[in-house]
Amino acid sequence: MRVGEEEATTRLLALLHEVSSVAGVDLKDVSRTCMGLAGVSIAVVREWAESTVRSVVGGEIELVGDEEIGLDAAFRGGAGILVVAGTGSNLVGRVVVQEGEMESVGKYWVGGWGPALGDEGSGSWIGVEAVKAGLWAHDRGVPTRLLEVVQEFWGLESLGELVERGNAQPDFAELAPVVVQCAEDGDELAAAVLARAGQELAEQVALVHLKMMEAGDIGPIGVAYTGSVLERIGAVRDAMVAALAESAPELKVMDEAVDSLEGALWRARGGS
Repeated sequence: MRVGEEEATTRLLALLHEVSSVAGVDLKDVSRTCMGLAGVSIAVVREWAESTVRSVVGGEIELVGDEEIGLDAAFRGGAGILVVAGTGSNLVGRVVVQEGEMESVGKYWVGGWGPALGDEGSGSWIGVEAVKAGLWAHDRGVPTRLLEVVQEFWGLESLGELVERGNAQPDFAELAPVVVQCAEDGDELAAAVLARAGQELAEQVALVHLKMMEAGDIGPIGVAYTGSVLERIGAVRDAMVAALAESAPELKVMDEAVDSLEGALWRARGGS
């Protein structure tokens, strides 16, 4: 959807060939494959992915959303909330309700609307909010190095060029490490942006949990996370955990990020 079918196919086939080479396994001999893929709910994406994978991989193939394998990595088919915060962000909660001999699964999504319309707490959001905060500070004479370091990172000569670049919708996510460095160097405004990112994610976790509780008595719920922002930026992760401890203390955030690959393998092995 972003790079075009030809480029996407080249990348996916390269990945599959690398897997085969590293594992020392002919992919035609594989009996069952599970693949988590963003956008798989879109028919054209699913058809493309299945066709591409089947061209080199044997056996059964199961395509699911990338959030599905993340949930399974953490909860092995059970209930829980997954926070995905990398370049973009989205959250999903899963409820498993047992009614007699019947089991039903409900899923509740929040966010994932893209960098222009949402993705709160993501790398893109951090980059945008940092530039906005820098401009806010510039207008009010509040001390911060945010605009200076962003301008230097982008190789620009003036504030005017920075504004022009920012309004051209660049890759704001690449600014996240710059903001982190500013915060670590003592820039209070940069630190505030990272703290707000965590708080935004916590608000969405609480919203997902509220939706899940509408299904009935769901019992204790764990919160798992994945994605470069929550895995690598401690200030964002700590702010999210602290906010949840106040607003939803019944939710337990896992100590470590989940490896979605484990969820894909769990499903490929038949949930065992």
